[in-house]
Amino acid sequence: MAAQRRAFDLLQQFQQAACRCPTHSHTYSRDIGHTGSGKTTDYAFEMAISNIRYGENVTQEVGMDLQNMGVKNVCVMTDKNLSQLPPVKAVLNSLVKNSMKFKMYDTVRVEPTDKSFKDATEFARKGGFDAFVAVGGGSVIDTCKAANLYSSSPESDFLDYINAPIGKGKTVNVTLKPLIAVPTTSGTGSETTGVAIFDFEDLKTKTGIASRLMKPTLGILDPLHTLHMPERVAANSGFDVLCHALESYTALPFNMRSPCPSNPNTRPTYQGSNPISDVWAKHALRIVAKYFKRTVRNPEDREARFSMHLASAFAGIGFGNAGVHLCHGMSYPISGLVKTYKAKDYKVDHPIVPHGLSVILTSPAVFTFTASMCPERHLEAAEILGADIRTVKVKDAGLVLADTLRKFMFDLNVEDGLHAVGYSKADIPDLVKGTLPQERVTKLSPRPHTEEDLTTLFEASMKIY
Repeated sequence: MAAQRRAFDLLQQFQQAACRCPTHSHTYSRDIGHTGSGKTTDYAFEMAISNIRYGENVTQEVGMDLQNMGVKNVCVMTDKNLSQLPPVKAVLNSLVKNSMKFKMYDTVRVEPTDKSFKDATEFARKGGFDAFVAVGGGSVIDTCKAANLYSSSPESDFLDYINAPIGKGKTVNVTLKPLIAVPTTSGTGSETTGVAIFDFEDLKTKTGIASRLMKPTLGILDPLHTLHMPERVAANSGFDVLCHALESYTALPFNMRSPCPSNPNTRPTYQGSNPISDVWAKHALRIVAKYFKRTVRNPEDREARFSMHLASAFAGIGFGNAGVHLCHGMSYPISGLVKTYKAKDYKVDHPIVPHGLSVILTSPAVFTFTASMCPERHLEAAEILGADIRTVKVKDAGLVLADTLRKFMFDLNVEDGLHAVGYSKADIPDLVKGTLPQERVTKLSPRPHTEEDLTTLFEASMKIY
């Protein structure tokens, strides 16, 4: 009995020590909630990513991959701008070489909408495809995910899988077709995640679908494709990588997120920061610090462009499981309510605030606001990005990170706040209204927030410098 008692005491000591360890406990300034009937917050996290293959000219293997899967009829999705460029030609050449039957849908909308998702779905349903290949940026890959889902679930209503509270948020439980994603930008990390984002035009905001079952079967990372990105596309894509990494690293810890799922199937895709996602987020930040400015300033800098292509996937692995928070939640109405602004280097026939731009514009205000809940993480991120924090007080963590982000933005010629992309203070109530339904991400903010807080954050983002 004495030996058993000693073993029990040692186990308790180990558990208590583990609980106190910041790396494993993920303890921030908020208490983990419990009730008398049991745990109200989650106690576990789950990692799910696509298979990833990286290498120059690796696109030539796509046809062989599909052949190995026993595929007979392939849907290739891309957009008009890419349809005549080398990345798409490389995919088609591989399909032809391997005698794959295919049809191409090349009318994906940059910054897709509910209508464009439905159009792509109709094409997929009529084609009777047994596999998909997406060649492009996040817009193309997300559209292809949605087309795969809805064509595989023809009885479903469009709102069934849309994130609540905008849609019904039903769990995906159908079998999807294989999907190979070939990203041509270095930003969204969509090749690694089970998330698809779009503009819901009637509500003038962004929302999306999130399910681990939607993640691509394989992500083909061919860094040669990044050499075709124009300067502003490289900049805005890179800022998306930066915010993915920062938001996932500073998100509410997984063991403070509620409710605690009653079944593993109901554990959300975005689970909160966790020790595994943290590794990927910090690694992505280090690459951003070293190569981001170079990749924008010199499209011929292969080392920089190739490295940022990997950083996009690394940050995708991090945020695809940890989630993002306020920068992304606030970005959705910024993109959705766009009036006349048309971003440079985007060949589109409609006003557009590119996703990466809409995300970074609020980042100085957001991280100033959230820093009080996990200041050490904000300071660590600022240091990784180049700030000298040796004499910085912990209470100033948010201000230091905000200034570090402003310097990045200024050096890379980012527009001077929301005002520069067409918004005024009169638009703030609508921007706040468009943020409120984004609970899937905003609830992962480490600091609770009210409508008044969101109003203040949008006001602070009208001008950056």
